[in-house]
Amino acid sequence: MPYRQTLSALSAMLERGEISSVELIQCFLDRIGRSQDLNAFITVDEEGALAQAQSADRSRANGHTGALTGLPIAHKDIFCSRGLKTTCGSRMLEDFVSPYDATVVERLADTGTVLVGKTNMDEFAMGSSTETSWFGPARNPWNRSRVAGGSSGGSAVAVAARLVPVATGTDTGGSIRQPAAFCGLTGLKPSYGRVSRYGMIAYASSLDQAGPIAQSAEDAALLLQAMAGFDPRDATSLDKEVPDYTSALKHPVAGLTIGLPKEFFDSSVDESVGYASHAALAEFEKLGARLTDISLPHSAAGIPCFYVIAPAEASSNLSRFDGVRYGYRTESYRDLNEMYEKTRAEGFGIEVKRRIMIGTFALSAGYYDAYYRKAQKIRQIIADDFREAFRHCDYIAGPTSPTTAFALGEKTNDPVSMYLSDIFTITANLAGIPAISIPVGFDNTGLPIGLQLTGQSFDEPGLLKLAYRYQQATDWHRHLPKDFS
Repeated sequence: MPYRQTLSALSAMLERGEISSVELIQCFLDRIGRSQDLNAFITVDEEGALAQAQSADRSRANGHTGALTGLPIAHKDIFCSRGLKTTCGSRMLEDFVSPYDATVVERLADTGTVLVGKTNMDEFAMGSSTETSWFGPARNPWNRSRVAGGSSGGSAVAVAARLVPVATGTDTGGSIRQPAAFCGLTGLKPSYGRVSRYGMIAYASSLDQAGPIAQSAEDAALLLQAMAGFDPRDATSLDKEVPDYTSALKHPVAGLTIGLPKEFFDSSVDESVGYASHAALAEFEKLGARLTDISLPHSAAGIPCFYVIAPAEASSNLSRFDGVRYGYRTESYRDLNEMYEKTRAEGFGIEVKRRIMIGTFALSAGYYDAYYRKAQKIRQIIADDFREAFRHCDYIAGPTSPTTAFALGEKTNDPVSMYLSDIFTITANLAGIPAISIPVGFDNTGLPIGLQLTGQSFDEPGLLKLAYRYQQATDWHRHLPKDFS
């Protein structure tokens, strides 16, 4: 069955002529149609996808092919895509059709990938469960009563249920890695500035970063190869050479040192998560890596620091959604001020309003120094903790999330509890360094468990190598949810 294959295996099948792109795309579109209860997609472009597949088959027949030509992909609905709705999971943009492509969309299209649709997400990427989406929550294919994680939950569901082999996501505080962990996938947050943010609707501009969600490290490397690189249209994009990520996979891990922060293995971690994490670390030892204890002493400050900085940036970024130029506009109003107020009150959901209000307060006169400036100082201290830790180790490892996927509705009325599900992922965003989550087992109810590996700035090749070598020695990444196998 083609849908069981990895991206690299599907590429080989197309190259050998065992299947056409049209046949492959139709296979995945059929699976999407049969799996609508998962609510993984906001928009499915069946007609456009088949037209792209036909074009890919013609290119292949003419000898013009690449590693990704004719392969299906889904984009998180935060990336602008010409001619398709880009909703950001919000009523505010429910009918918005972008006139241009985001750089990530453009670059992947240039490689010949076939866009089948846009995936569900927390509204404006604000959430950890995809429950804040205006279009309803995505459901975890391992257990439909559980969350998929967030904010890139729709992308994770689509890949886990094999509705597409790979998808894009964005990560502001763990929004690629946490849903990847909850759904048994490989999810990579690259270094800040590695992937262009042009055309990616902003939540928190100093934290957001795009990355791949895939079945394996090898597939993630293939996708990142196409996504990464300097973009003059993005002021935060760094002009730095892009290495060959797939070649780096073959390098050994023997002799590397992996640091284990004591703060990541405390009592907040579920027993099953801790057990699976330690078992995975033992496997790295068998591969020749050395484990050492380290400390990230200010990691506990990551949550309060993040929830000052991110909402502050969000309050600025989301000010453009006012009903004047594009997006939702309230139906009745007496004057311009009332139009602003009613449009934003009706167009934004509860969590988005909460973060806008927090951010506006933190930036207001009299509170800027007490909150925002102080949070930025703490951010620097957290980054310094990582720099000190990397003096003693090459990589850092720990659970991606303290628990496996929680029940739908379990934390919607307790935002602090929801925020704490990202406690181990947020600090990498604050420091701007890369991190990857890989599947390392299951709890006693059959829900996936993820291990997070963190590296120094722009060491995505090393992280992908560690993940690939582990996946060559284990098969956790090959497991499929029983209803989708």
